[in-house]
Amino acid sequence: MPTIMTHAAVPIAGALLLGRSRLSAPVIVTGIVFAMLPDADVIGFGFGIDYADNWGHRGATHSLAFAAAAALFAVALIRPRRFFLAAFFLFIAMASHGLLDTLTNGGLGAALFWPWDETRHFAPMTPIAVSPIGISDFISTRGMKVLQSEAIWIWMPLVILVTIVLGLKQWRARWLRQNGTEQ
Repeated sequence: MPTIMTHAAVPIAGALLLGRSRLSAPVIVTGIVFAMLPDADVIGFGFGIDYADNWGHRGATHSLAFAAAAALFAVALIRPRRFFLAAFFLFIAMASHGLLDTLTNGGLGAALFWPWDETRHFAPMTPIAVSPIGISDFISTRGMKVLQSEAIWIWMPLVILVTIVLGLKQWRARWLRQNGTEQ
């Protein structure tokens, strides 16, 4: 898995791109929490749930179906002004967790299509170093290599994407103002 901070990168980037005029603070915060939430499945280890079990690590909680159900449940509770946009944002936030996990070079893969398919999947390319689970392992040479691979493969592309899109939005707004056209 990527680190917990890196899982939050996708909804943070999405919130920056969409802006507070489209997403409320509760939706943004929920999206950040949702991006990290699937890894709560590691508590199952303490209850004897095997890694490869449907409810083990990278199992059901990493699936697209789980992300969709969680997003719909959350928008029913939050009741945002832009229901469908918020639901889509929350779905992408949680679904991104399993998708990012498929890009790692360790573990069993992610059960993206559970409950219809229990197969654990990896992406065709797995450039992200899998993160250690324990804090002591994280603060090590291996932990630093994980952060480096995440910076290269996740953070930098997201920063570039956000910078380009926000730059284009500013350019468009300036062009419309100069040409007397309202947005």
